[in-house]
Amino acid sequence: MTLEAEASAVIDQLNALGRPSFEDVGYERARRGFEEMPPAGELVDVASTEDRTIAGPDGNDIAVRIYRPGDGAATAAVDGTLGCLVYFHGGGWVVGSIETHDRTCRALTMLAGVVTVSVDYRLAPEHPFPAAADDCCAATQWAMDNAAELGIDPARVAIGGDSAGGNLAAAVALMCRDGAANGDACGQPGLQVLIYPVTDFDRDTHSMIANAEGYLLTRATMAWFDDHYCPPSERNNPYAAPLAVDDPAGAAPALVIVAGHDPLRDEGVEYAQKLADAKVPTTLIEYPGQFHGFFGMTRFLAQAHEAQELTASVLRRTLAPSGNG
Repeated sequence: MTLEAEASAVIDQLNALGRPSFEDVGYERARRGFEEMPPAGELVDVASTEDRTIAGPDGNDIAVRIYRPGDGAATAAVDGTLGCLVYFHGGGWVVGSIETHDRTCRALTMLAGVVTVSVDYRLAPEHPFPAAADDCCAATQWAMDNAAELGIDPARVAIGGDSAGGNLAAAVALMCRDGAANGDACGQPGLQVLIYPVTDFDRDTHSMIANAEGYLLTRATMAWFDDHYCPPSERNNPYAAPLAVDDPAGAAPALVIVAGHDPLRDEGVEYAQKLADAKVPTTLIEYPGQFHGFFGMTRFLAQAHEAQELTASVLRRTLAPSGNG
């Protein structure tokens, strides 16, 4: 399928800018450039935001931003508590932050009627694998452990993220499953939301070759991200490459969203199938005419609104105390 009309217009505008690639400018300049990009998402009002610092797993600090839904949110509190989404931003584990994904988190907070905890995990190359995954797991456990203070139900916590953040959400789902199986005091999320996730390090899939250039994320940039984040010796570790897991049975139910013109499309589909084959309740949604990164572009793409509303509906249904959204 060809690019959807709105998506094609956005891609044409982005390609016309002639911006240098991340791999051409280096990670420090890439970070600055990513932070300085004009926001592609609409600004949605929430009741409040709070920036906090929590303890990380290695004696480090983790910055988090807590969003609370306001009037007009889709789901009201039940018995004074709300569901919660712990969100991990995208950016290839190298760029991105709470700020770059602020508008996505605001939108999901209001659409789903949840408290959202956005996590500023450590970035590579200064902090390679497993730092980001460990931070995200620690932040998820922190939300569950501090449910009363946050006004959430610890049994109604979802995890999610886009791109590298989707990779981290899939990893945390496996880490929580394994921790619980080993008798660790590890809470289990009720849902993993994987938005065009990275699930392995194979850069020779059909979608990786077919969409290697011209659709925002390139094959070369993805390989550059890989090399910054994960050494070759760890690329079969399921917490780095969830598709490498032998059996994902027992992991949290999953919503997986992929885009047709995305180098990562095939590995997202393959991981969704692996989850489903292991009897993990899994919903796979594909937007054939979209590209990597479309989910947050609500200023320009009607299908970004559609994807966010679909995600929120699954969050509402899954995190509802009665099981009804």
